[in-house]
Amino acid sequence: MDKIITTALTLLLCFFSVTTTSAQEAIEISDLLSEDDDISASDISKVNSAFIVSDTLVGWDYNWVGGFNGSQAAYRNWSQGGVNTISVTASTVFNLRYRKDKFAYALTTNLKYGKAKLEGEGTRKTDDRIAVNNKFSYLFDDERWSAFGNINFATQFDEGFDYNVPDGQDPILISKFFAPAYFTQIAGIAYNPADYFTAEAGLAFKETIVSDTRLSERYGLKPGEKFRFEPGYATGLNFEKTIVSNVKLISIFETFTNLQRNIKSTDIVFSNEVIGKINDYLNTSFQFVVIYDDDFSTKAQIKQVLSVGLSFSLL
Repeated sequence: MDKIITTALTLLLCFFSVTTTSAQEAIEISDLLSEDDDISASDISKVNSAFIVSDTLVGWDYNWVGGFNGSQAAYRNWSQGGVNTISVTASTVFNLRYRKDKFAYALTTNLKYGKAKLEGEGTRKTDDRIAVNNKFSYLFDDERWSAFGNINFATQFDEGFDYNVPDGQDPILISKFFAPAYFTQIAGIAYNPADYFTAEAGLAFKETIVSDTRLSERYGLKPGEKFRFEPGYATGLNFEKTIVSNVKLISIFETFTNLQRNIKSTDIVFSNEVIGKINDYLNTSFQFVVIYDDDFSTKAQIKQVLSVGLSFSLL
């Protein structure tokens, strides 16, 4: 656990130092773009800027972005070998933002689902996400500081399986819709010294719902239980910055510590995504996520995705 925390913090600091150096050595990329260019680039940036409420915003602002990524590989009499595959992922993000005087509100709804078909292996899920996040903020006289309240929800659409089983055995069900589902509420203080960095800390409540009792123990509930309530405290670091022309880095480090458990059981999410804009419709991205949650596993969960696809504005 200590090694995971140390490694995550080291990586996060490395990302910050690299981007800061890049910004010092070159003219700010945002300064090179006209206001119209910045708006036309929103297919990518707005997907990952839901909680950034501009200090120039008055009233409401909203956007709705869709995305579609796919890949295909086919082999016939190929000496190096290979497996025929087709992979498709669809996503959509809706953002709503509001600001009046010292009050700000941000909503983001993030939906994503992907499938892959492997010859001889059938179809398997590659991505699955339902997330709805709300943030209420009240700015202090020094607007770098604010009080905030978050209300968040997360689950998935479809069943998930562990395919690492002996030959001849069926894959093991490990998740499904509302198994698990998470509700979190956080109230605390945020520090925003620059438009690309925010630090937050506060008291938190977390509710875990497991609608299928076969999975209760897998997510830290007692046998047969469907609901667990956890009081605790949460922290968050959010970094989002254009590091070179048309390339943006989004890095998020979040923790949740249950006040009724040892601090070594702190949940950690360290998410990084580098997004490159090819043109108004095409983009490429690299995502690397590390999660530690000892309710599910005492080992780190790791996700790595490299993709190229379409991005288009719906609203």
